[in-house]
Amino acid sequence: MTHPRWQGIFPAITTKFHADESIDAEGTARHIDFQIRNGIHGLVTCGSLGEASTLTLEEKLQVAKIALEAADGRIPVLANVSETSTRETLRYVDGANKLGVAGFMVMPSVIYVADAREAMLNVCTIANAAQKPIMVYNNPVAYRVDLKPEHMVELADCEWIAAIKESTDNIRRITDLRNTVGDRYQLFLGVDDLAYEGLALGCDGLLAGVGCPSRAKPWRSTT
Repeated sequence: MTHPRWQGIFPAITTKFHADESIDAEGTARHIDFQIRNGIHGLVTCGSLGEASTLTLEEKLQVAKIALEAADGRIPVLANVSETSTRETLRYVDGANKLGVAGFMVMPSVIYVADAREAMLNVCTIANAAQKPIMVYNNPVAYRVDLKPEHMVELADCEWIAAIKESTDNIRRITDLRNTVGDRYQLFLGVDDLAYEGLALGCDGLLAGVGCPSRAKPWRSTT
C-alpha cells in the first residue's frame, strides 16, 4: 500500500481552555490557523502527556473537529490515540474516522507496562480497525514500553502503519531503524532537543512540542 508522504514539522498542538476548563473552540482554531500560516506541514491533536489522558472521549473528538475545520484541507490532521484500553481506543478511532481525520498517532495502551508482544498486538489491532495511516509513537523514556527496530520489522506486514515517532533519548536509534527497516516507515523525531541530529540522520520530520507556545492553559489540571 502506498501511504501519503508525511514530512516536515508536525506540532502536537495545545488545546485552549476557558477559565472553567471548557474547551475554547475559537482560541484553539485561531492557534491552529496561526501555525498553518507560519509553515507547519501537519498537526496532531490532544497530546499524550496532557489532553489525551485528561479530556473525555467526547471532548477529544470535539478538538479533532475544531482542528479539521480550522485546517480546512491545508494540512493533514492526525488524531492522537493514547487510551487505557483497546476497547476505548476503538471507540475513539471510530469517532475520529467519521469526522475525517487523515490518520492517527498511536501510543500503545497505557496504565501498566506492556511487553513488546502486547504492544505490537495493540498497535496492529488499532491500525486494522482505523483503516487509515498510522504513526506509532515510541516513548520508552516516559512510558517504559519500547518497540525496538526488530519489533518494527515484525510490524512491517501491518499495511496501515506508515510512520514512527521515535522518542528515545538515544539518537543512535534513528540509525538503527534505518539500517533495520530501510524506508519501510517514515521516521519522525519526537525529542525537540535532538531535532538537528535526527534530521541530519535522515528523519522525514519532527513531531514538535516547542512550536506550541501559548498564554492559555495547555492542559486540564488533574487536581
